[in-house]
Amino acid sequence: MTKMMPLVRIVDDDAPFRTSQAMLLRMSGRDVAEYATAQEFLARDDSSRPGCLILDVRMPGMTGLELQQALEMTGSTLPVIFLTGHGDVSMAVHTMRHGAADFLEKPVMPAVLFSSVERACRRSIALYESMLKEREERSVFYRLTPREQQVVLLAAVDTPNKIIGEKLSIGEATVKMHRANAFAKLGVKGALEAYRLLSRIGILKDDGGLP
Repeated sequence: MTKMMPLVRIVDDDAPFRTSQAMLLRMSGRDVAEYATAQEFLARDDSSRPGCLILDVRMPGMTGLELQQALEMTGSTLPVIFLTGHGDVSMAVHTMRHGAADFLEKPVMPAVLFSSVERACRRSIALYESMLKEREERSVFYRLTPREQQVVLLAAVDTPNKIIGEKLSIGEATVKMHRANAFAKLGVKGALEAYRLLSRIGILKDDGGLP
């Protein structure tokens, strides 16, 4: 599986503070990207790269809360750490309810920031690796022959080989051959494992039907 160094994004209009935090994180071995505004972040950031976002609340133009909302609407899984000098309990509760990984107040101790970033990056990498695994599993399914796909979809919902043969107008021995080939290529040992795999990667719906 491809390994990718997580990227820590800092979005803060306070240039001296942003630079100092970026320097600390780089000294700890992190890759860091700096953005002065939310708009700059949205225009330039590589959203496919795992990591986390350190975000100020009050900024000109789009605020940090508005950026979090925009990311939430796009389905972004990038963990957001709010780091602000203008926070309060109600704001912290609001951001956490909307999926923020942490809410820290300026000035923040380096050890506290490092710990928060470490947790957020671990979470992001886990999601990224899970996405890569699902993408590869989906590609394996689509590399099956059309007949193997037909057979495994029916086998996954526990359709007997005889019934599969009748549905597809092929012999039971041929069904067994396609079933064994498909299971081997997908790396599953039986119908239940096939069902779980095909459901997880979106090939089967919860009711066993096609999406």
